[in-house]
Amino acid sequence: MEEIDLSGFQVCHLDKDQHSVLREKRVVLGMTQQQVADKAGIVLQQYQKFESGERDIMTSSFRTACRVVEALGMDITDFYHGEYTVGEEVYSSGDGLRYKKTGRHTSEDITDKN
Repeated sequence: MEEIDLSGFQVCHLDKDQHSVLREKRVVLGMTQQQVADKAGIVLQQYQKFESGERDIMTSSFRTACRVVEALGMDITDFYHGEYTVGEEVYSSGDGLRYKKTGRHTSEDITDKN
């Protein structure tokens, strides 16, 4: 079977799970969960619950939801309507797909230890 080069394509997540969009956007930006929480003015554990899906950001206060979404540089209206997709150009490497912008694997997370 011939291998397909995906260089120049974008990885997009079209699902309606807001928590997966939050995580993907954070990783694409190269931010830790702590950095997002600090920028949004909330505690780390609160952001972690949003990102894991343990707590639904859509049922949080409007102010909190706006601060988190804006901390990630996203449009609150698109996010609310579930129309937000996160796309970042990728390239194929010998060990899988990597984001062009950061060089990180698409499956890699950003942690304070990196």
